[in-house]
Amino acid sequence: MKTIGRVAMLMAGAGMLALASSAQAGTVRVTIAEYSKGTGPYFEAAAKAFQAANPGTTIQIEVVPWDNLQQKLTTDISAGTNADLSIIGTRWLLDYVSQGIVAPLDSYITPELKARFIPTFLTPSVLNGKTYGLPIAASARALYYNKDVFGKAGLDGPPKTWAEFQADAPKIKAATPDVAPFGMQGKEIETDVYYYYAMWSYGGEIVKDGKSGLDSQAAIDAAKLYKSFIDSGFTEPGVTSYAREDVQNLFKQGKVATVITAPFLSSQIKNEAPNLKYGVAPIPAGPTGDQGTYGVTDSIVLFDNSKVKDEAFKFLDFLFTTEQRTAFDKVEGFLPVNVKEAADPLFADNADLKVFASLLPKARFAPVIPGWEEIAQITSNAIQKIYLGQGDIEATLKDTATQANAILAKK
Repeated sequence: MKTIGRVAMLMAGAGMLALASSAQAGTVRVTIAEYSKGTGPYFEAAAKAFQAANPGTTIQIEVVPWDNLQQKLTTDISAGTNADLSIIGTRWLLDYVSQGIVAPLDSYITPELKARFIPTFLTPSVLNGKTYGLPIAASARALYYNKDVFGKAGLDGPPKTWAEFQADAPKIKAATPDVAPFGMQGKEIETDVYYYYAMWSYGGEIVKDGKSGLDSQAAIDAAKLYKSFIDSGFTEPGVTSYAREDVQNLFKQGKVATVITAPFLSSQIKNEAPNLKYGVAPIPAGPTGDQGTYGVTDSIVLFDNSKVKDEAFKFLDFLFTTEQRTAFDKVEGFLPVNVKEAADPLFADNADLKVFASLLPKARFAPVIPGWEEIAQITSNAIQKIYLGQGDIEATLKDTATQANAILAKK
């Protein structure tokens, strides 16, 4: 009887494990980057709608502040406790692929699903002929300007070139002493990118023929341009204390006359500063007429160690239906990645988004190269040093280019 009892207990225990495993198999964990106050509520609603249509599958949403996302993923991946799906910066993808962390999606992607996407935004997630992510967020960058401030300065519109901006800045400062003509980011994520806006317009490249472009004349001239704005008092004081959101908030508060950022600021202005009269224009061109913008996608990826890949991809498919994409981009103010979504009057008739969309043919994306995050960080460090007046511009950039080349050479 004791033996039978033990067998029965073992069988019962095995049954409980099987039930637990079955329950786990129906749960998909998703790590979400928080873009705005509406991010969490959107994904919770999407999860609820998916669960209603797919009984037996539970979607667990975890929302993480964007600035903390990379560190959290690094920690979770090292511990083997990562979710099944996660939003990542597409620029991180190469490192994840080389480490075997994310799974290719090609066996799941049907021709119908692929046809939903605008190719420009799907391409950055394709590496070595395989698709490793889907573009959950897409944006470009443009210049927002305060129409009232420009009007008080006697200016008809935003500067078309950096030379024009240098001439306009004293007029803006004279007419509105409490408003900085140029809101400049100098802290945290995309500090390097804010500098690239000028560097690209001067004809520079981040990496060319496998070598860093930070020691080019274009890079040096761009840094001198930004430093001249700082030294002339045409930016907010202490630019290295201001992250992207901080500068955007200054613009919404009417404390800076311009800021370069993404489409989502339009939505924030409408919700948080509805009386602010603003316009959106291309980033100023350089002396040779070069003009560029930063094209950005964030991807949502499926981790290779997921035990529920089929259920997870089914949720991905749901998120990329036209209805869900329209709802998400309406909340966040991103550019459409879905062909049918782009035809919706919400986007097709949006004057702000038309400006961003018109810049896409000139968009530059972060280089898809090993070690990119390390290069971006040393570049940000160098730019901050220059902004603070702690190093000669040319020497600092040449030293940083040497460091970047060393990283590129060993990858």
